[in-house]
Amino acid sequence: MTTQIRTLDELDGEPHANPFPDAEPKTVRLTLGAGESVPPHAHPGREIVFHLLEGEIELTLGDDTHQLSAGDIARFDGDQQIAPEAVSDSTAVLVLATSTDGED
Repeated sequence: MTTQIRTLDELDGEPHANPFPDAEPKTVRLTLGAGESVPPHAHPGREIVFHLLEGEIELTLGDDTHQLSAGDIARFDGDQQIAPEAVSDSTAVLVLATSTDGED
């Protein structure tokens, strides 16, 4: 594999942009304006790391809602329903890795 380097600001695609298409693990930049949200959805078979770079997000995971602020990092199972909503203009980077089923 060759080294690939991208700048988040150069990516096209709102609210989702993929800096490394067709690569694993899948990496996505999520940009939401205040009040915007992503409808509930799941990523079966994936473990997700959600790093909020800017803004504030209410991240609903299943029946629980978590308040995230810039700098927060959440790690969770993609099998559950996921629904982020921006409290303020927000940018996050998500890494969706193939689930290891409990392995470290």
